Amino acid sequence: MAGHGTDEHPHGADRLCDAGDRVYSRAVRRGRVPRTDAEPVPCLLELALLHPDPDDMAWLVPTAPQEVMTRLLRGVYDEVSESHRRVGSAVAAFEWYAGLGRRIQASAMASASASLEGGAAIRVLDGLSRIQAAMDDATEACTGEVLTIQPGGIRREPELTEGLHRALALRSRGVRMRDLYTHVARHGQGLLTYLELMGEAVEARTLDEVVDRLILFDRTVAFIPANADHTMALELRHPALIEYFVTVFDRLWRLAIPVGAPLPDTGIEGISHREQSIAALLADGHQDAVIAERLGISVRTCRAHIARLSETLGAASRTQLGVRIAQVGLDGASARLPDVPVQLTPADRESPTAR
Repeated sequence: MAGHGTDEHPHGADRLCDAGDRVYSRAVRRGRVPRTDAEPVPCLLELALLHPDPDDMAWLVPTAPQEVMTRLLRGVYDEVSESHRRVGSAVAAFEWYAGLGRRIQASAMASASASLEGGAAIRVLDGLSRIQAAMDDATEACTGEVLTIQPGGIRREPELTEGLHRALALRSRGVRMRDLYTHVARHGQGLLTYLELMGEAVEARTLDEVVDRLILFDRTVAFIPANADHTMALELRHPALIEYFVTVFDRLWRLAIPVGAPLPDTGIEGISHREQSIAALLADGHQDAVIAERLGISVRTCRAHIARLSETLGAASRTQLGVRIAQVGLDGASARLPDVPVQLTPADRESPTAR
């Protein structure tokens, strides 16, 4: 219909226009709507929210809301996975270049170290004292914004207290802070107390999993770990690297959930949001220790969730659990959520593990 093309409806299924909302809602309530009702809103057909009734082509029937929700969640999962893949490639590149740097002769290293003091694009900070001093300098120079990514689970009091003086100094100058954590961090009283203390100066959101620690001051200087025990760090000032980290942060931030908002329901009775995340990682072939690290929980807690998943889905073995996860769509590949609970087969009921 002329005048109602896609240019007038630049949106996805996650943010319908008002007219599309009315027509789709009416279709869900009534089971179908006349095709003429959808002519002013072609977006509903283009987004596959409505499709022809095979019994009467003059009518349109709605796609089930559960199926639409699954599509949206799958899109979010794909975006996060792609961001993680890109960050992983960048970290691998840093490790490769760092390895090359360690093979440089001592005299060349001494010369390079002298030039670094002049404000190089990448500076290695060896030792906690140098890291803290560099962070303090960056805090003192910051005037506008701090972005942080904090992996792991519940933040311990010492971790939050260590940087509290910097956070309070930033707040006193009107600097805005945005922090990303894993969902598990929501359960720590220390984080909730910290956010209450900082007030509107800090906005925090959470994801199932985040990338490694990152701190960005004024989109000018960034700090990332340089080794596994975090006793070394990289101070980065190269504009291209800073722009890359800001892009990664902003995309993760858009997908994250505010700490004050509840986590989305899985739509499957008896399975929590965290267990849904564990199921997706199990489906990708990850071991318990890797899953625990990525979600910020202990291996013991991870295995307890896996045991509950097995019980809920009626799986008698790890292999069977993978099959059940795929059947109900918890692997992220299913196009719909289940309409009925998974039933045990007679063979499952006879298995000692299933009892």
